[in-house]
Amino acid sequence: MSLLRVEKMTHYFGGLRAVHNYELAIEPGQVRGLIGPNGAGKTTIFNLITGIYQPTEGKIMLDGTELNGRAPHVIASLGIGRTFQNMLLWRHMTVLEHVKMARYSKLTYGLAGAFFGTARRYQQEAESEEIALRLLKMMGVEQVADQIVLNLPYGAQRRVEMARALAMEPKVLFLDEPTAGMNPEELLQMMDIIRQIHGELGMAIFLIEHRMRVVMELCQKIQTLVFGEVIAEGTPEEIQNNPKVIDAYLGKEVVQ
Repeated sequence: MSLLRVEKMTHYFGGLRAVHNYELAIEPGQVRGLIGPNGAGKTTIFNLITGIYQPTEGKIMLDGTELNGRAPHVIASLGIGRTFQNMLLWRHMTVLEHVKMARYSKLTYGLAGAFFGTARRYQQEAESEEIALRLLKMMGVEQVADQIVLNLPYGAQRRVEMARALAMEPKVLFLDEPTAGMNPEELLQMMDIIRQIHGELGMAIFLIEHRMRVVMELCQKIQTLVFGEVIAEGTPEEIQNNPKVIDAYLGKEVVQ
């Protein structure tokens, strides 16, 4: 059984069909990519799977649990972590606070523990901080843990957002254009981080990306989406040589 499976997912916004008969199967530890022109419906698919929208039709299963009808925070707790195309960071929180906040659903000391300051509370809070610092180190931003996140450069903010997603201990990590707006050096650093996440944590990753170098070098399988429908699926080599994909999206320039 696939770790994440989407069957015949269709979604309408009013009378507009945004996604049609979308299917997906992600295996444990697999890195998959979703490409396509702007407006193709890529982020809509992320939002449907993560509960921001509810699909008009279709079924979504994560590790044997149906996700349809569940709230985003429930889906996150079940094992889907994500970043966003437009980063959603809290303006007045530090880098460390961002990552620790994502750990709160894992804490079990309850209201009484919080009110009375039990030993269990202090132990779990200390463990959460240790995990958060370890993730920040993996992202290469542990040295700015005490800084307000919006004071950081753009590329560093992206890494904090990724550490926050990882703090939920997801089974599948969704990355929505993780290298958007990055300069060439930041792009290479982010690619190395994604490789590290996959290599050290063995985590399944599903990413949307316009920069073909990222997709072709990192992904094992790629889907191409046009007007809400998958027109091709295959390995990077198969996708970059597929006439339909070249005509609809890639053109002659595959690597950017």
